[in-house]
Amino acid sequence: MAVENSKSGKRASIAFESVLGQMGDDPIERLISGFEDTAQVDDSGVEFWDARDLQDLLGYARWDSFLDVVEKAKESCRASGQSISDHFADVRKMVPIGSGAEREIDDMRLTRYACYLVAQNGDSRKKPIAFAQTYFAIQTRKQEIREEEESDYIPLSEDQKRCLLRDEIKEHNKNLASAAKGAGVVKPLDFAIFQTFGYKGLYGGLDRLGIQRKKGLRAKQNILDHMGSTELAANLFRATQTEEKLRRDGTKGKDAANAVHFEVGKKVRDTIRDIGGTMPENLPPAEDIVKVERRLKKALGEDTKSLK
Repeated sequence: MAVENSKSGKRASIAFESVLGQMGDDPIERLISGFEDTAQVDDSGVEFWDARDLQDLLGYARWDSFLDVVEKAKESCRASGQSISDHFADVRKMVPIGSGAEREIDDMRLTRYACYLVAQNGDSRKKPIAFAQTYFAIQTRKQEIREEEESDYIPLSEDQKRCLLRDEIKEHNKNLASAAKGAGVVKPLDFAIFQTFGYKGLYGGLDRLGIQRKKGLRAKQNILDHMGSTELAANLFRATQTEEKLRRDGTKGKDAANAVHFEVGKKVRDTIRDIGGTMPENLPPAEDIVKVERRLKKALGEDTKSLK
């Protein structure tokens, strides 16, 4: 499927470039911007274009000639099983004719799909029509690919989310250590104290040992390895935001760095409270991440064997 999509994209790009070469200066800016800029939205939130605007964009000088194309587009709409009235709506509007006077003229409201059908039924010898046909072909293919990707999407399991987030925290803790070192937190003991301030901010005053006791974990068990995805996400946010604040503010001194880590942890805690979430210390401990990783690797290996 990926190969097919790639080939289709290349063919569309070649056609696109071919049309552009025929159209003179700035065809992309003139036609794409012109088309998107003339889009309107009705009271129901439905996007539409005035047929008179599309007539000008597609290079039709006479309204009658353009209506012939619209009628063909309507037939294509009917043939596709779509309701014409859903995509082509006759309207009347007032236009200025000079000296402050106005007169009423016929117009039509077209959906994006109707615009596509008009372009497909237009005279491809006209350069704007040729461009529009290619433009809509590319847009349609992009939408098809997007829908295919969405249909193939499978939500991550809790185990998968935990493993991904745990790996992210490992990486971001390295970045956090670097930012803390830049602020003056150099020695391993100083960094351990720095981390404690972050935990205290997020966990309502509990340090690492306090969190272990609250969750019934043994002293040697890493609290991060026993967090569910929700708790891991909160700690990842604490780490990334602390790193960014240390660097952004140019924090200097161990005490100042500790204060920043506590402040950010508390802000994350306040946010959890404000949205009605469970405080992290009250979330239940999760299965050891090492066992989860082994189980996922084993399942992946079995899936691979089944494909052979």
